[in-house]
Amino acid sequence: MFRGNTAAMFALIVLGLIMLCAILGPWIYPTDPFDMVWAPFSPPGVDGFLLGTDYLGRDLLAALIHGSRVSIVIGLAAASVSIVIGVTVGALAGFYLGWVEELLMRITEFFQVLPTLLFSMVIVALFGASLPMITLAIGVVSWTAVARVTRSEFLRIRELEYVMASRASGATNSKLMFRVILPNALPPIIVQAALMVGSAILFEAGLSFLGLTDPNVVSWGQVIGSNRQYILDASYTVTIPGLAIFVTVLCISLVGDGLNDALNPKLRSR
Repeated sequence: MFRGNTAAMFALIVLGLIMLCAILGPWIYPTDPFDMVWAPFSPPGVDGFLLGTDYLGRDLLAALIHGSRVSIVIGLAAASVSIVIGVTVGALAGFYLGWVEELLMRITEFFQVLPTLLFSMVIVALFGASLPMITLAIGVVSWTAVARVTRSEFLRIRELEYVMASRASGATNSKLMFRVILPNALPPIIVQAALMVGSAILFEAGLSFLGLTDPNVVSWGQVIGSNRQYILDASYTVTIPGLAIFVTVLCISLVGDGLNDALNPKLRSR
């Protein structure tokens, strides 16, 4: 099913190339993104610089290659934090029901109504703009969707016959949750996780654009944020990293849509 989705396969190939560039790029193109290598605002293709230079004369191609590592790693790590929190909360709420479900769902609703970008800005401003803190801030504000998906799947699966048979055979609650129900609830969680990686990359770009990032680390959002005041004089310094974010997030969304079609039996006839 996934291979039959042309858009998803094309997006997966492009995403693979971006990942390959993030892994091998610094060795293939070893220019330091913080080095002032030429005159400021050299347009793309001029003086041998493929993507031009920024307001300090730094190579934009080097910044784009090195920044891909940070943006993608933060996206994956923040999505992992969100998944761990969301699956734990959703699994407990969907399995135990009663006051446990009521309490956890009220907490989920509290986090859901908070403005996520503003909340992450507060966390980063209070505890520092290091990469681990940025990752944790994004993960803490983004887990509610995973929790709701996990809860709904647990509510559906916990009453099925094979779960009842496992319970009757003496399986403990932890075994029922994580070895019987959770493996069968993974397809929609996997789809949600794929989409959350793109959201985390956008979150990181937004925080970097606002200056809430580590100034000693290059990311796509940091490149946009440092050049934003020159957008009318040298628009390419903002447009090029913006396109990199757009293409990456679009590819992740298309892959997630392909996974949804492949893993959801109700959509296989489409």
